[in-house]
Amino acid sequence: MFNSRLGCSSISFRHQELGTALRTIRGLGFEEIDLGALPGVCDHVPYELDPESVTAVAAQVAASGLLVRSVNGDIGDLNAVLGAGQRAARERHLEALLTLTANTGAKALVLPCGALAHEPVRGLDEDLDAIAGQLIHAGERAKEFGVELWTESLHFLRFCWNLDRAEALARRLDGSGVGIVMDFSHIVAAGEDPLEYLDRHQGRIAHVHLRDAVPDNINVSIGNGNADFAGGLKRLAADGYTGHFSLELETRDVTHDERPAAAAKAASFITDLI
Repeated sequence: MFNSRLGCSSISFRHQELGTALRTIRGLGFEEIDLGALPGVCDHVPYELDPESVTAVAAQVAASGLLVRSVNGDIGDLNAVLGAGQRAARERHLEALLTLTANTGAKALVLPCGALAHEPVRGLDEDLDAIAGQLIHAGERAKEFGVELWTESLHFLRFCWNLDRAEALARRLDGSGVGIVMDFSHIVAAGEDPLEYLDRHQGRIAHVHLRDAVPDNINVSIGNGNADFAGGLKRLAADGYTGHFSLELETRDVTHDERPAAAAKAASFITDLI
């Protein structure tokens, strides 16, 4: 029914428990998901991710019949200054998320592009170096699990929130194997142009999140904001992008009861553009 390259993030149905969300997504006709594992945003994956939790989540996903493109996780602020104990805890959390990524058959683990704050902890360049270093390390660990490591950048709410910072991070990641996730909504919310974003990230895009936005607001349904999906998807195709797309409808302009129909409408709209 929808383009086979178009999936749906479980974040779109974060108000439902995981099993219900998976059944909703499958019932709408999607074949693929991004699995939300973001504490405070989507509780489909427990933050305290012990081996039993990894097994339970992977089993629920397998039972749904849905494929997993990526696990969208978080191991804390990558530009934070940590002590030895905090670094060890981060490493354990990273291993658990990578285990989950591998056990669900996902292609990649996605991590954020820094803290939920725009102000540097040490300084702009120092923080960018720290974030890149953490992502490159996570990417090396990901290879041990047979998966990839991607980062969602730019992200309006996080450290790499605008084009200049996103490009600076991307340059630091060149040659590392860490992929970039493009999200239309964060680009538009930051007052930036998706086509200029693509100019600066040509050849780097590993995955694309789809959600609409207006300046300063990412919680907008597709068609209710300012994102030029037709132009952006046309440009991605012209640039040779052959990856997948995921509806990440963390919207606040529809009720929960309206959300399945809104997701189906958005999927039909995007399918016509791919």
